[in-house]
Amino acid sequence: MTDAGATGAGVTVRTPAKVNLHLGVGHVRPDGFHPLDTVFHAISLYDDVTVSSGDPGSGPRVRVLGEAHVGLDEVPVDGDNLAHRAARLLGRSEGLAPDVLVEIHKSIPVAGGLAGGSADAAATLVALDRLWGTEVADVDLYRLAAELGSDVSFALLGGSARGTGRGEVLQRLTDHGSWWWVVVIAAEGLSTPAVYRRFDELFTTAPAKPSPGADVERALANGDPAALARALRNDLEPAALDLRPELDGLIHRGEAAGALRGLVSGSGPTCVFLCADAATARAVAGELQATEGPRGAHVLVATGPAAGAHRVTYDRPVEAP
Repeated sequence: MTDAGATGAGVTVRTPAKVNLHLGVGHVRPDGFHPLDTVFHAISLYDDVTVSSGDPGSGPRVRVLGEAHVGLDEVPVDGDNLAHRAARLLGRSEGLAPDVLVEIHKSIPVAGGLAGGSADAAATLVALDRLWGTEVADVDLYRLAAELGSDVSFALLGGSARGTGRGEVLQRLTDHGSWWWVVVIAAEGLSTPAVYRRFDELFTTAPAKPSPGADVERALANGDPAALARALRNDLEPAALDLRPELDGLIHRGEAAGALRGLVSGSGPTCVFLCADAATARAVAGELQATEGPRGAHVLVATGPAAGAHRVTYDRPVEAP
């Protein structure tokens, strides 16, 4: 978590989207959670969260702005929003009233398998810690993040990391690559709980212990795009494809256009395509924009690994487009 400034009287923190380069999923536990063994990877698609002091007694207030492809109408602004919950959790932990305005400028799509809500929660924790001057120790900030959700801890960390447990137990990984991705964001999101339910229906004998991503870890350490392409794995992909069969065709079109490998990101429906270099990524993005754009998809190029939650400065305040 790096530090670079503030916006006006508020504090702005930027957090990245994540993709799962490996997602091993175990059989559902009695508590309803699935054990995971995953390799997280942060990419250069970001949400910015600005927090500022609000009126006494107002509690957290959330305002959402963002890009046209995000689906802003689907973002809650009440207690169902993870950023709202993060403000309350940190306030309770530090004995402070969370009377703040949380302004979220979103580029990460909603229900897209890229952990946008988790990114917003992580950004809110860091921004409020700076705004309030509470100087919460990193170990405590990660503990609070884990309470909020499995992906929130990684949004704080960024880079590439192995996640175990429910994904919240992190180990930073050596990553010597400079990775180029084409990201295809579907016009309609996909419910993560629905994908996990379908996984349980399809894989009734899933192992209690999920598979590790050792091949992915080696490819990252070696900086080898071809090896990484071969190692990519997502145990949720069959469930996502079963619910959204058209994604299978998208993956084939991306690979035919020159991507080394296409993959559903997390629970989907966003698909990511690993490319050998920048020129190939731009060419693949152009072809997919031509085929998927008319279907309402949004196509962009991103790089990784990206930094985790970090404070940023604007020359002028962020405004609605």
